[in-house]
Amino acid sequence: MEIKRDVYLKKLIRKKKNGLIKVVTGVRRCGKSYLLFHLFHNHLLEEGVPEDHMIEVALDDRRNKALRDPDAILRYIEERMQDKGDYYIILDEVQYMDEFEDVLNSLLHIPNVDVYVTGSNSKFLSSDVITEFRGRGDEIHVYPLCFREYASVYPGTLDEAWDDYVVYGGMPLTLSMDAPEDKAEYLTTLFQKVYFSDIVERHKVRNKEELEELVDVLASSTGSYTSLNKLMKTFQSIKNKRLSDKTIKNYIDYLIDSFLISKAMRFDIKGKKYIGSPAKYYFEDVGLRNARLGFRQVEENHLMENIIYNELRIRGYHVDVGVVEHYSTNRAGEREKKQLEVDFVATMGSEKYYIQSAFAMPASDKIAQEQRSLLCIPDSFRKIIVVGGNQKVRRDENGIATIGLRNFLLDEDSLRL
Repeated sequence: MEIKRDVYLKKLIRKKKNGLIKVVTGVRRCGKSYLLFHLFHNHLLEEGVPEDHMIEVALDDRRNKALRDPDAILRYIEERMQDKGDYYIILDEVQYMDEFEDVLNSLLHIPNVDVYVTGSNSKFLSSDVITEFRGRGDEIHVYPLCFREYASVYPGTLDEAWDDYVVYGGMPLTLSMDAPEDKAEYLTTLFQKVYFSDIVERHKVRNKEELEELVDVLASSTGSYTSLNKLMKTFQSIKNKRLSDKTIKNYIDYLIDSFLISKAMRFDIKGKKYIGSPAKYYFEDVGLRNARLGFRQVEENHLMENIIYNELRIRGYHVDVGVVEHYSTNRAGEREKKQLEVDFVATMGSEKYYIQSAFAMPASDKIAQEQRSLLCIPDSFRKIIVVGGNQKVRRDENGIATIGLRNFLLDEDSLRL
């Protein structure tokens, strides 16, 4: 079973020989090694690159333990470079190597090499890409499978694929498992034994229970506005614990750096400025989110928003949650100002889209409610409502497009239709 991951493969191809280290990041088991050692490897072969000009080392393989020594890996690479042709160096799980930063920077001084590395665990997280390579690294972030990728290889019907995806998410290995209990056990173990262990080890977290409880709170409130103050009150009232805002912020930063969650900031659309607090947090994979909660809160209407958010980011958009001011007159004839929400403001270069997520719009008042904030936006960028189901694109007299969730996810150009 070959899963095409064209979004990332095209990025790798576009960035070939750009003079930078291509740093492929993402949570463990999301498909980074498969992308480089299989998909990208085959692309290079098709382009006529000889096998002996691809130097590939999986540093998490025990058989390559000796190559974790920085001097040994440099000797190994130099010994295999027999001519002046281009060589592609691919190092998987580079954090297993001591002083890996020095090794990578040394490779940049060799004119005929193109360097690709992956990293995912507690010693190589997202913030490190910025600090360790100081402008010499080019990050390509790999996500778990989007629904389009998942459905392309799913053995059943499209409806069955969706039902599984909403519950178990897009970690590639789940596709090889038939029994639901096997998928659930795999995701639960992955979250606890791999991701949590990495965070605790890296940041020397002393109270693991507090961190776990914070993740549970964030998972339960996916897509809801959350602030440090609100989280402090939640711990005090429900958990009967006192956590400082600094501790909570540190824990959230750890989760973001480990690719488990993402933060969507509030953006004042008319004022064209960010609003500091509150923000929304979304999980990198809904299956991991569900596993953390023991699959007890699998509600499609709430998870739909998380899935749309991830899809937009996979497509390369910067995603904020929007706020737009609206003035109305109350029954007393007084003018009132309200802040209306726009679920997502998706921006990429000169492109911008305003998107609402609405699981169902059964009546005219619900339609009016979802459209209200979009109609208050003063610019002419496209406005879209994504609804549950398979509805094809429709536009009303105000230019607002409505599209079913499945069609939105399955067509990577659906925003431009």
